[in-house]
Amino acid sequence: MTSGRFDVLIAGGGLVGLSLAPALAHAGLSVALADRSTLEPVESDPATIDSRVYAISPGSVAFLAASGAWARIPNARIAAVESMHVTGDRGAELRFSAYELGVRALAWIAEERELRAALLPGVAEAGVRVFAPRHFAALGFAPESANLELEGGGRLEARLVVGADGVRSWVREAAGMHAEPRSYGQTAVVANFACERPHRGCARQWFRDDGGVLAWLPLPGRRVSIVWSAPEAQATELMTLEPRALAERVAAAGGRVLGDFELVTPPAAFPLRFLRLPSTVAHRLALVGDAAHGVHPLAGQGVNLGFGDAEALSRTLAGRGPVADPGAPILLERYARHRSEPVLAMQAVTDGLARLFGARGAAVALLRNAGLAAVDRLPLVKQALAQPALQ
Repeated sequence: MTSGRFDVLIAGGGLVGLSLAPALAHAGLSVALADRSTLEPVESDPATIDSRVYAISPGSVAFLAASGAWARIPNARIAAVESMHVTGDRGAELRFSAYELGVRALAWIAEERELRAALLPGVAEAGVRVFAPRHFAALGFAPESANLELEGGGRLEARLVVGADGVRSWVREAAGMHAEPRSYGQTAVVANFACERPHRGCARQWFRDDGGVLAWLPLPGRRVSIVWSAPEAQATELMTLEPRALAERVAAAGGRVLGDFELVTPPAAFPLRFLRLPSTVAHRLALVGDAAHGVHPLAGQGVNLGFGDAEALSRTLAGRGPVADPGAPILLERYARHRSEPVLAMQAVTDGLARLFGARGAAVALLRNAGLAAVDRLPLVKQALAQPALQ
């Protein structure tokens, strides 16, 4: 029968949970990581690209570099975003440049499987105990500890449980923090394509007149990854297209600025939801990543907010001083307070833009495009707008 007592138990072995576990272990805490799926890396294949890629901000890169994870990703699997070109539904344009903002890159594009493969060795090296694949049965709380019961027998006890198990978090629900994510009425269709012309490290985004958002992210070589946040009926149609027809539709939707496209990974679809909680902490519990908040992907900041959570929680517990208990209310409140402002700010921007460009009517369309064009002419405003995404 599985059992154990730990300082911290992380429930959820996604990218955020994997990044948090070694950071906490290096802070002098005994750490366990439990997940319902196996935590084995997917073998890298130079001939293919993972269908899920992420835009990793400079701040997140610094966090991952501190644990050695970023250095484990081969350079050939990473693409730098050196500029970004945003187009409104009436043709207004907004451009961002890494050079003008004084940074090496606005973000780096990395595949999920490469990130997982880079994070897993750090978990083992830090001495984190892994319990996977194990399904969760029950979660209970006592004054001095929390207990996670595992299906098939076994019990893990910890002074702090961290819910890192996604937007439909079992841990959050089991703890009584009931929250129903709000649907955007959109589905993100993601796929990777080979393109005829070089992208030159430029990410592109179009706000469409149907309320959707199309983003092209540069991949190594002449390839791009796309995220098409489309109304649900349109997303269903896109998912049923033959590869050639889908490639033609995506190329045409972007004005064929990179020429012809060829599909290189099958498309996948993910429903888009917004989630805001009254609090991300409770008795002996802290939430991180998508379990704590959900944002629209138009700014590509979901995983970066999660890495920010992991960095903030690990830094809070590493600096706990004479407070020996990692589940002490003063520490959890400090973590929640530290993350409240950046998360709320990013949610306000992404949700506000999604609503603004989803609104119908000629007058509002002219107004939002005029605003987009005005920002492009104001370097200080543009820099202030870009700064949160660099953290």
